[in-house]
Amino acid sequence: MARRRSRKYGFSFSWKRAVGISGMKARLSREIGIPLTRSGRQRKVGRMLGCSVLLGLGVLGSFLASVLVSWISLVTVLQ
Repeated sequence: MARRRSRKYGFSFSWKRAVGISGMKARLSREIGIPLTRSGRQRKVGRMLGCSVLLGLGVLGSFLASVLVSWISLVTVLQ
């Protein structure tokens, strides 16, 4: 059975939010287009790799289709 994490109920204070560090990091991250957190960077790289995999599969499929068409035309010419 999993242990439950104790939660803080009520008011919680963050000195980083009070000073403005969190907002500054968020603005900087939006400006440069690269997340400053580790998980954010991992999500961004994962999305880019997922997109490139789909693009690569499309290129590979079109290449194989053109090879197949040229092979079929070569076989018909030789007969």
